[in-house]
This record gives sequence, structure tokens and C-alpha cells, in this order.
Amino acid sequence: MTIDLALLWLLGRDALWAGVAALGFAILFNVPVRTLAACFVNGALGHALRTLLMRYGLGIEAATLAGAVLIGFLGVGCARLWKAPTPVFTVPGAIALVPGTFAFRTMLGLLQLAAASNSDAGGAILWNISFNATKTALILAAIAVGIATPTLLFGRRKPVV
Repeated sequence: MTIDLALLWLLGRDALWAGVAALGFAILFNVPVRTLAACFVNGALGHALRTLLMRYGLGIEAATLAGAVLIGFLGVGCARLWKAPTPVFTVPGAIALVPGTFAFRTMLGLLQLAAASNSDAGGAILWNISFNATKTALILAAIAVGIATPTLLFGRRKPVV
């Protein structure tokens, strides 16, 4: 088995910058200092998994779901280890998965549609808006389901008194 150095370089670079983004948002959200390293690792591994799966042909929606599930499981584990709430680890980690490009293209398309003077151009613009908005919604749903599922399955339950 040969090691693809280009893929390792891609994943390492991707993990580094996703981890930096997660770390930045963790600092912005004022999480405890003792949890910052775990937030970095959580964001890095989740985004790297998404990149790896997309590299091997999986769609961005399914790859985002897999990355978010990994972030969710790591978040539950870290929450138990550090005795902190799960969102301390999952929210900063999931920020890098947010589909900013598709949301931006949706808004740009809406502006183009408002400025379109003929109906022929409006049809193509409307199709692009629909495509990008659907992608955005599916990716956001994948993030929400992915980070919530492990918490729902394995999160601690407080006894009802």
C-alpha cells in the first residue's frame, strides 16, 4: 500500500486551518481555557474527515454529516472527560463545516435576480438560487443532525425526581 503524500498534505493543511477556525470560535465563545486544545482537535478531525470523504467521491452533504457525527462523538467524550457541557466542544468544531460559499452564492443570486431586466436571465438565476439554497439547507441540516445524534444517544440523562 502506497501513501499518497499529496492527500496527506491536503488533509494536514485542512485539519490545521479547520482547527485554527475552531480554536478562534472557541475563544470567541469564551470556553474554558482547559478545553481549547480539545476544541482545536475536534474541529480539525471533523473537517479532515469531511475532506477525506469528499476526496473519495462522497457528496458534500453526506460527508458533512459524517464529519458532524465525528464532532458529536468527540464532543460527548470530551464533555465527560473534562466535565463540561457538550456544546463547548461541538459548536466550535462544527463552525468550520458551515456552508458559507453556498449561502453567499444564494444571496448573490437573489441580488442578481432583483437586478435582472428580462425574464430569460431570471430563469437561470432562479435555478442557481434554488440549487445553492438547497445545498445550504441540506448541509446545515447535516451539521445539526450530526452533532445532536451522539448527544441524544449517549448524553447523560438527569434523573426525574
